[in-house]
Amino acid sequence: MADKPGVYIEGERELRRTLRKAGDDLENLKAAHAQAAAIVTAEAARRAPVKDGDLRDTVRGSGTKTMATVRAGFARVPYAAPIHWGWPSRGIKGQPFVSEAARAMESVWLPVYDQAVQYAVSQIRGR
Repeated sequence: MADKPGVYIEGERELRRTLRKAGDDLENLKAAHAQAAAIVTAEAARRAPVKDGDLRDTVRGSGTKTMATVRAGFARVPYAAPIHWGWPSRGIKGQPFVSEAARAMESVWLPVYDQAVQYAVSQIRGR
């Protein structure tokens, strides 16, 4: 497991390696990751603390062949991480809106990912 916070699928790296060896280009996993990220992004934006809307407006997702990612903040909104994770020495309590969104929407995004994996495996078996 990586040292970054997030949700990890056990055996996912081995699955990708096996699919690549069998000739799969993993594009269906990229699409599934993008769709899962979009699901979490919408919920994270809904849950983001709003003072002026700047933080909420920076929530964005992306999908690659290896992962779905949801981020918040830019250079003009550098406080996204302290708001999300907290900064105890500055008296800022964490409000993990992205993490909570991922957990809350798991029953929606996990089937998307599972369907993509099942499709990839069926394509390999069909060759």
